[in-house]
Amino acid sequence: MIRVGQSYRRHPPEESFDAIVIGSGVGGLATAALLAKEAGQRVLVFERHYMPGGFTHVFRRRGYEWDVGVHYIGGMGSSKSGSLRLFEHATDGSVEWAPMGEVYDRIAIGDRVYDYVAGRENFRARMKEYFPEDGAAIDGYLELLEKAKRWSGLYFAEKVVPGPVATLAGPLMRAPYLRYARRSTGAVLDGLTTNAELKAVLTGQFGDYGLPPGRSSFAMHALLTSHYLRGGFYPVGGSSVIAAAFAPVIEAAGGRVLFQAEVDEILVRDGRAVGVRMADGTEIKAPLIVSDAGLRNTFHRLLPRATAERLGLTRPTAARSPSVSHLCLYVGFKATAGELGLPKSNLWIYPGADHDANFAGYLADAKAPLPVVYVSFPSAKDPSFESRHPGRATIELITLAPYERFERWVKTEWRKRGPEYEALKAELSGRMLAELDRFFPSLSGRIDYMEISTPLSTRHFAGYQSGEIYGLDHSPARFADRSLRPRTPVPGLFLTGQDVASCGVIGALAGGYLAASAILGRNLLASAMKNCVSSSRTERNQRPARS
Repeated sequence: MIRVGQSYRRHPPEESFDAIVIGSGVGGLATAALLAKEAGQRVLVFERHYMPGGFTHVFRRRGYEWDVGVHYIGGMGSSKSGSLRLFEHATDGSVEWAPMGEVYDRIAIGDRVYDYVAGRENFRARMKEYFPEDGAAIDGYLELLEKAKRWSGLYFAEKVVPGPVATLAGPLMRAPYLRYARRSTGAVLDGLTTNAELKAVLTGQFGDYGLPPGRSSFAMHALLTSHYLRGGFYPVGGSSVIAAAFAPVIEAAGGRVLFQAEVDEILVRDGRAVGVRMADGTEIKAPLIVSDAGLRNTFHRLLPRATAERLGLTRPTAARSPSVSHLCLYVGFKATAGELGLPKSNLWIYPGADHDANFAGYLADAKAPLPVVYVSFPSAKDPSFESRHPGRATIELITLAPYERFERWVKTEWRKRGPEYEALKAELSGRMLAELDRFFPSLSGRIDYMEISTPLSTRHFAGYQSGEIYGLDHSPARFADRSLRPRTPVPGLFLTGQDVASCGVIGALAGGYLAASAILGRNLLASAMKNCVSSSRTERNQRPARS
């Protein structure tokens, strides 16, 4: 495990800083690194957890290591990739990416399995092999993905243009993308085909953004699916190397990253954000405050209530609904990934082809079949895992979990929630393991250790009040809401991270670029694309995918 930053309790800040960032997820770290790199600003990053990184951190138990949120990232194998360019610019290119191979995702509908293969044309050909009668629908689908992706840049750029320009040009900049964003994924696919199985396969990654086809914005689906068409990648050394890559850039300009540092309130004087009050009562001032705690946390919990209510920031809207919460089962084996025959590719397990019905059925009845079980094999994806954890292998299984089913234990302490809670966890663990056994029967009886996290774990460690993993819902309403942007109505206060852009590591990274661009008044996205660090090391390890 890589150690990043210092403990606030042992090393409280005494010097002055140009900016304070609340939260050390990828959005917060990226904003801090860009302010440091592009403007020489001294940035102080506060993280409430006992290690920085947000959902990029890892944890260990009994010699095992698991990531908690980074299961794969798309398109990191070519210097032409926008995702790689943004990442390398912000981190000085210090992360190495391991390709997952030809197949990065497998979609299981019942007992039928379909492969997602790297490369747009490879993907097209494979889907046509599976569905030879639906070639025109597959072509039309890929064309729509490309069109939606093409207009996304203008839509996100509008989030940082100055007010007067946004008033005049904003509607024109947003309109092309909104043609796709305002439609649900299901509605778009219904216009292409009546083949339910094909639609289920094409939307088989919906767990990566948390909403089934009938409820998700097609714009989000297009961003996510396009992101992975060049293949999946995993950070060599595990996901903790991501936070470790940002920290030196921040520190080089005199900034600091502090963990065990919970911010209790954003200080507002004469209508302007001027600092923060920590949970221990200490007040720390800075002329610029950036929140990576999520829009709902920022407006409903961190801002003074009078300020938030006066500006109308606490009024509920459809665009500000929390995203899905989840369970994650962490499993460890006393054997290597090679000995167990574990694949690099992820497995998505669905009970049937109607994702919306499966999703709704489970929300209505806790005993209904699990609507999805996602299986990730981090020890197989990371070529350094065996040298770091000899003779060990890990698997992670994830499913959706309504927060309301766990809410009655919210006032209990972590690891002290009582026998009924433990029994519920055991029952859910058993249901998820049954799905693993169905596809990997050779693993049955070989588990050495396992532990399950619930929405209360997410609430406890990440501070999301409803245990949500993706911030705000990625619904059509979310993309139509112009208030989801870095600038807030409070002078001196900016937002960053996934609520500014979209979910996932690259979505949060883009949110960091948007926030830093809005603060500095410069297009840092364009700068990153022009001045990225060479990615030759990654390309040497990547077998090119035909696209």
